[in-house]
Amino acid sequence: MKKFTRITFIFFVLIAVTYFFLPQYVQKALIHLTPSIDDYKIFNNRTIKADVAEPWGIHKDYNSYNISNEDRAQMEALEPIAYLVIQNGKILYEEYWDGYSETSLSNSFSAAKSVVSLLIGIALDEGHIKSLDQKVMDFIPEYNTPKNSVLSIRDVLTMSSGLNWDESYSSPFSLTTEAYYGSDLPRLITSLVVVEEPGKKFNYLSGNTEVLAMVVQAATGKSISDYASEKIWTKIGSEHDALWNLDSKDGMEKAYCCFNTNARDFARFGQLILNDGSWNSKQIVSEKYIKEATSPAKWLLGEDNKPLSYYGYQYWIINYNGQQLPYMRGILGQYIIPIKDKNAVIVRLGHKRSTEYINHHPSDVYHYLDIAEKILKP
Repeated sequence: MKKFTRITFIFFVLIAVTYFFLPQYVQKALIHLTPSIDDYKIFNNRTIKADVAEPWGIHKDYNSYNISNEDRAQMEALEPIAYLVIQNGKILYEEYWDGYSETSLSNSFSAAKSVVSLLIGIALDEGHIKSLDQKVMDFIPEYNTPKNSVLSIRDVLTMSSGLNWDESYSSPFSLTTEAYYGSDLPRLITSLVVVEEPGKKFNYLSGNTEVLAMVVQAATGKSISDYASEKIWTKIGSEHDALWNLDSKDGMEKAYCCFNTNARDFARFGQLILNDGSWNSKQIVSEKYIKEATSPAKWLLGEDNKPLSYYGYQYWIINYNGQQLPYMRGILGQYIIPIKDKNAVIVRLGHKRSTEYINHHPSDVYHYLDIAEKILKP
């Protein structure tokens, strides 16, 4: 027994010593294990300030639809916290779970990529960016190298940069893990190298969105949170301030993820797409950019080596009932889906999403659309 105790003690000492010498981001990853929709509580944040609130109207048939037991069982198997359906600017259906409410903050995860795309569009509209074919090195001097100098903003927007980013979610040593739990995103991004010819093939890399955020920051002289507040959040009637997680105190936004707000305010991004980039008759993002951003980048090859049909400028595009629907998507089932022909927006937030894919889209997206079709008015 004494020998066993001594061996056990030595084993735990070795583990402790090993842990001490691990990089800090790996230590954090081992502590927290998996990302959470409440991770704004463990990170530094920058506030995206709201201004004059424009609350959604409430539809006369608000919450009159009863979701069937079968649909509800399928929905609740993936641990939702919010399901919201807005039509014609009025809330038609909303439900919350697990103690969350209409004011609860929740992490967007990769749905934030679409927000960054909107900021690129605005910077382009305002002339801070000359064109989407302008080179990234004009904004990130470290990219003025033989390999990286060919990279354009459009290449990065369409996930065809060819950068050597490691999009691994399971390894505590991956670049994605370091980006999430690390403390120096600019160093990480400026160390990347183009290893495949850009502008040829779609390859989903979160590092691309961080590159775009650094472009916006350099082009405008403002943090992406401040730029988003000034150009979008204060213009679209947001009811609450939002938070964007940072890599360190007063540091860089985790732009590829981690925009935190509630379901009702998330829906405003969907409504902005329905409005072709305008709000209250004021153009927030040019209609031209919105149409390009939410259309497939067909000049690229997709993962199946066919013309890309399911991704635009940081927006996913799903074919549903003959409609091409652009939508924002996060890894734990964060979805903001505008439905043009019904003038409707669906928001689903939660802890999980389906691991089964249909035509490059998690299968649960189709389920939330199916339920919305039953709720929506003609």
